[in-house]
Amino acid sequence: MTKAENYDILIFGGGKAGKTLAMDQAKAGKKVAVVEAGMIGGSCINVACIPSKTLIRSAEITHLARNMGEFGVVADNVRSNLEHARDRTARVVAEMVATNQAGFNASGFDLILGRGSFVGPKTIEVRTESGVRTLTGDQVFVNLGTSADVPNIPGLRESSPITHVEALQLGDLPTRLVIVGGGYIGMELGQAFRRLGAEVVIIERAARLAPREDADVGEAILKILSDEGVEVALSAFDLQVSGRSGESVTVRSADGRTFEGSHIMVASGRKPNTSEIGLDLAGIETDERGFIKVDGQLRTSAPGVWAMGEVAGTPMFTHASLDDYRIVKSTMAGGTRNTSDRTIPYCVFIDPEFARIGRNEGDLNKEGIPYRLAKLPMDVIPRARTLSHRKGFMKAVVAADSDRVLGFSMLGINAGEVMSVVQIAILAELPFTSLRDGIFAHPTITEGLNMLFANVSAPSQAV
Repeated sequence: MTKAENYDILIFGGGKAGKTLAMDQAKAGKKVAVVEAGMIGGSCINVACIPSKTLIRSAEITHLARNMGEFGVVADNVRSNLEHARDRTARVVAEMVATNQAGFNASGFDLILGRGSFVGPKTIEVRTESGVRTLTGDQVFVNLGTSADVPNIPGLRESSPITHVEALQLGDLPTRLVIVGGGYIGMELGQAFRRLGAEVVIIERAARLAPREDADVGEAILKILSDEGVEVALSAFDLQVSGRSGESVTVRSADGRTFEGSHIMVASGRKPNTSEIGLDLAGIETDERGFIKVDGQLRTSAPGVWAMGEVAGTPMFTHASLDDYRIVKSTMAGGTRNTSDRTIPYCVFIDPEFARIGRNEGDLNKEGIPYRLAKLPMDVIPRARTLSHRKGFMKAVVAADSDRVLGFSMLGINAGEVMSVVQIAILAELPFTSLRDGIFAHPTITEGLNMLFANVSAPSQAV
């Protein structure tokens, strides 16, 4: 083993939580090192959130151009160019990477590029281009994230499937893209590739799309995708795959259905990046799925070692990882922030968007909690009509015995931004009447909240 280099703070993985903590502590005068396999800035800006939403935007513009006649604009022979869309995506990513690198340089921490693994408690050995380095830290933070999981489906691995990473880098548009998995990634990229001109089939083992959401949400999303020509196969399990992605593939389900495609993409789940990195040598325990076990303040089983982000089982959103940084920073300063008392919002960037904060009807029914319900179709909101974005709805659940907002879901244009307004009301513990009676600018999508919360039933009518 090479002579160890000691740091005050040693961070294994440069995702959102890790890089933010590194910059913060380096600026505070600590000696900090980040070990990163190669994605400067983390997976979000390199292969996940940023590139996928950039490609989705290209698909949205293509879809709009094909439907300009509704707005009195004649646009003949509209066609997409995946190479140009891919290049635009690459430019956006490169800009974000450069911005991150500039922030790293300004903060002064050491970015060590290479493959790392634990070789002992709070000790990481890194294989870099210039040789092997051994690093130790007074405090160590693991922030290695997750990667796409290829399920054990007969013939799937042999077919050389692509994941969202390769899908965002394709040079040629698939003739017919078969997507295994109807989760957020499958729905987002499925719609995007359909709009760019590919035939798309999404194969989902559950009985409906978005099974975490209420049934009306899944049904509405299914109709939106189907209306755009995306084939969705539900309750498809015990799959078998033959062929090779990029040439010709065939997927068969237990009920006899057959799906043909030129490419196959896996979007059925993610696994933690914890295998073969020496966690046992570091005294860091994992659960049965490989995620690092942590307490409410993200401490691992090893003294002086924390885990942050998806590798620690944190919900798989960049903003949740950022909040892990806040919790760790609070803990380091003797604070009490905890993962148990936070509510994490999220958006699905299909078109129209879906966004949610807090509980939904399904959650409350499962817990046996009575509630009051309000629901509003997007079609009645004036701004939605002027934009010709009339699909979807807003819905809210309010406590049966008080005016507290328990949750909000929205399928519609600008859903993420509107949800954030409700989130602020929830954080401030404002009654639903503040959203019912607040003065929102007209015409905006947000003013739909006035109409939505005007529909909250009286306490005696609670579900």
